[in-house]
Amino acid sequence: MSAHKARRVIDQIRGRSYEETLIILELMPYRACYPIFKLVYSAAANASFNMGSNETNLVISKAEVNEGTTVKRLKPRARGRSYPIQKPTCHITIVMKDISLDEYIDTDSIRWSQKPKCKKKHTTMSYYDMYSNGGTWDKK
Repeated sequence: MSAHKARRVIDQIRGRSYEETLIILELMPYRACYPIFKLVYSAAANASFNMGSNETNLVISKAEVNEGTTVKRLKPRARGRSYPIQKPTCHITIVMKDISLDEYIDTDSIRWSQKPKCKKKHTTMSYYDMYSNGGTWDKK
């Protein structure tokens, strides 16, 4: 499946709890939901077995989809010709966090999104000053 189709599903579950994620993935009508469902289920099983976390306390903290390699095949057509078929793949990464282990929130981990201030668009030079005082067009 392509990364674009998987991102459409991943954007809906990012930041949600484990149980809410499973319900959302079961009810969404996209084909990309089933592999992501299996991945979330496996990540929760790994967290509960390896770390001893309770599945009710798990939250998806990070979910990303990156483009993988493109599988290239040839489809036979009429008169001995062939058309290329490209099947895109993707890498899906899901990180789950146990919210019961967070006693305090680090202020360093919070990143505020602030728009950088714009520079001045207007200059003090006029149109006449920029193009008439010895530009590159005057040289031969």
